[in-house]
Amino acid sequence: MSLPEPSSLDLEPEVQELAERLDIRLIDGAGRSTRLPLNQRGDPFSATVRWRALAPPAGFAQARTVDVSLISHQDQAGGLGVQLAIALDGPVRRFMVPGIFYDMPDRPAGGSRCPRYQEQGKGGDALTANHWSFRADRATHPMVIGWSQTECVAIATEARSPLGLSGLGFEGAAHGGRVLLNFPAREEPVTFIGQDAPAPAEVLLHQWQSGEIATVSFEVFFGPPDEDAYDALLRGSYARAQQRYSLRPWLEPEEAAAIVAEGLYRWHYRPETGLLLEATAFQPGAETADVAPDSHPTSSAAAACALLAYGHRQDIWEYVEAAVSTLDTIARTLAGDLPEQTLFLARALALDDSHSGDHPDWRAAIASTLTEIVRWHQDGRFGGLLWIPALIEGMPCLPEGDSVAAAVLAGEHYAHLVDNYGHQAGAGDGAPRSSDACQAVMAYTALFEATENPRWLQLARRAANWMMSFRFAYNIDFPANTMLQTYDFRSRGADLASPREQQLQPDGLICVPEMMRLARYTGDDYYLDRTRDNLACFLQFIARVDGDFNAGQGMLPGGYFHARGARARGSLLPISRARSAGLLLSACQAGLVVEK
Repeated sequence: MSLPEPSSLDLEPEVQELAERLDIRLIDGAGRSTRLPLNQRGDPFSATVRWRALAPPAGFAQARTVDVSLISHQDQAGGLGVQLAIALDGPVRRFMVPGIFYDMPDRPAGGSRCPRYQEQGKGGDALTANHWSFRADRATHPMVIGWSQTECVAIATEARSPLGLSGLGFEGAAHGGRVLLNFPAREEPVTFIGQDAPAPAEVLLHQWQSGEIATVSFEVFFGPPDEDAYDALLRGSYARAQQRYSLRPWLEPEEAAAIVAEGLYRWHYRPETGLLLEATAFQPGAETADVAPDSHPTSSAAAACALLAYGHRQDIWEYVEAAVSTLDTIARTLAGDLPEQTLFLARALALDDSHSGDHPDWRAAIASTLTEIVRWHQDGRFGGLLWIPALIEGMPCLPEGDSVAAAVLAGEHYAHLVDNYGHQAGAGDGAPRSSDACQAVMAYTALFEATENPRWLQLARRAANWMMSFRFAYNIDFPANTMLQTYDFRSRGADLASPREQQLQPDGLICVPEMMRLARYTGDDYYLDRTRDNLACFLQFIARVDGDFNAGQGMLPGGYFHARGARARGSLLPISRARSAGLLLSACQAGLVVEK
């Protein structure tokens, strides 16, 4: 039987206004929908709604928990879904589904193809539409947020409901828009799989039986139209998830560091070339579709720097020699990701200087690279935020000139991107990346430390808040018998690469030291908690022995696939990458205490 509830006429005025914004729809596989009246018996369904008070996040005017109980009065052949919609109070400014969708209305098309919003609907592009729905497990926080000119509205739920996997979505029109929840999930108008050719829509339906009762619950939030409003919502979502979803690191940081360092040396170092190779297959000698062993002669300065630090700490001189040899080669060629290579070369030089190392080639490479960057980009448009910490940390190598002044110039140039993270989708191509936010954290933390200007600290905070929109707050349910499900992988703390690259990655580990310092400078433990999660997550899937998940001891997977895309959901990329191992090794040495 249905739960007792006063009629809509008996609701207090504040709840009455919210109730008028709520639509409950039955929706079939073809997208045909029927609106259900609230708190009235209908045929073939009845819907009863309960509104419960909820403490609103900081800056929000009101919040409610809503329970929608549905009774089916007959069997439903073919199945039906339930769609809940909350209306915005006017034309749409933008929508956000954390991790998967960040686009604005009628934003100019860019170079990266991923789902886009256009008020008029399709723009001759299968990935452009005025409505989108996604599986909840694509989102890092199971919520969808919409902005009008006068308010921010968000609707959030659990990733799973009594009707199956939950779904998140939105729809827009000239007069306004709606944020949506689907029970069970729908992916439409197409399913985005990270490629230019999208797959057909994926529609899940529930097979209702006569007399069946199901209750789905969600939270709804109303706040000001502040572009940064998403931050308070994510913090609240994380606080709830933190209590419900546990971590499960396989190893303590010190133990992991020893195994990963040995794996870097054993599987990636080639004495004959003096290099740590970037990629090698889990089964050396066996080719895969993604990499043939030894086919990537590039090397990561981040990995070499981490191995150098660990070798000095533990007095393991073969590690030191391997790292120095690799860095010697990098200094002579300086290829790959030039700002990152230069930054970690500078860090390695500072580290080895403290151990009486003498590396004139490293100094010369850092000096010549930074000098050229400053000379040819005097407007501060250096081509990447990592040039900022590289300029600051590489300053001892420069014979003349104030590289901090050049870093400040670059900080000014790129500040608008960080200021606009809340309403610009990345650097102009419509596909923001979690790595962009990591680099901004590193850059503006370095500027604050070099200048003590509080403006840079504020930008570092904004970048860190944006970065958290790519970091999973909860644990995904992976398909049965897949690698991630079999090994009980906990996704809380994993970063989503980007809306276009639908995979989990450990790249956020690059800024663990900066996030620890940012937490100290701001007194904000949220940053520390989420950084602990990030490290704890990637203390999983470290091969503890040869043959662990088919890898060699000390290897990490090259990718973790949580969504349908280039690889099956729940699968791993069977490649060990030196850079990922190096970032984890460095994070393990940062002194962060990991909680289970």
